Amino acid sequence: MNRRAFLGVVAGAADFGVGSRPPSIPIIDTHIHLFDPRRPQGVPWPDKSDLALYQPALPDRYRSVTKGLGVVGAIEVECSPWLEDNQWVLDVAAKDTIVVGTVGDLEPGKPDFRRQLERFHRNPLFRGIRYGNLWHRNLVAQLSEANFVADLRALADAGLELDTANPDPPLISAVVRLTDKVPNLRIVIDHLPQLEPASEWRAGSDLEASLRELGKRIQVYVKVSEVLRRVGGEVREDLNFYRPRLDQLWQIFGEDRLLYGSDWPNSDRWGRYAQVLTIVREYFMAKGKAAAEKFFWKNSVAAYRWAKRAPNQPRPGGGVTA
Repeated sequence: MNRRAFLGVVAGAADFGVGSRPPSIPIIDTHIHLFDPRRPQGVPWPDKSDLALYQPALPDRYRSVTKGLGVVGAIEVECSPWLEDNQWVLDVAAKDTIVVGTVGDLEPGKPDFRRQLERFHRNPLFRGIRYGNLWHRNLVAQLSEANFVADLRALADAGLELDTANPDPPLISAVVRLTDKVPNLRIVIDHLPQLEPASEWRAGSDLEASLRELGKRIQVYVKVSEVLRRVGGEVREDLNFYRPRLDQLWQIFGEDRLLYGSDWPNSDRWGRYAQVLTIVREYFMAKGKAAAEKFFWKNSVAAYRWAKRAPNQPRPGGGVTA
């Protein structure tokens, strides 16, 4: 690490409250999941056999695991294909101001899509939907269906966004096609750092070409989530291991289009919340405080258009005010 980067990290430690100072950069975590296996109807995910995840994931627990880390708000992202779980999450979110928005699960192209979109959009916490490689769905194939594309236009016209799920090269290529068909739709690509194998990222690959094309389209954001990876059964905790891929995302999408997301509690598979945060905190604070503020909260405002719910949350278009 050179002297400039080192000084940036030292300054970043202070800005994030290492030591006695309270954090001065608020964090909006744009990717958490909420569920409760104790419900009479249970949950579609996670499975009962998943000992790490099969326990309630609710706002009070999230507050506990993020205490002292500067997290002041979060966007909940769907983890259920059950229609009424959209309402269940909104009801849970209404009771805790740490949730500043939700990304629901609706199926474009279905006869009742617009009716359900109107229903849930009445709640200002409902910020968009997720669609992609999840729940046996196929964005690549459905882009050829007129009703599917028309419903995504309705989503865009409502001022809402689309998260994509679990990327692979065909999905990223499909996002390019989608932005051609619905250019006013804001899109957030989830979990891109986890896309494997590494050879897909090489210069001149189809994936790299698609990413560079998306880098030209200002309505497309990338969520830097699911960063941590295992090598030989061990989770790597050194930034230099992750730096090449983070550098590639930075070079393509720049400081205005990258978002912080933890993927909690799914992130528990790789490590504690603080471990998940530490890698990206070190990387983005070395870019300077202004870039870190964009990554940790300002870009999320542009992507999700969430509204402030608590005094310690930043004011979209400004800073933190009571």
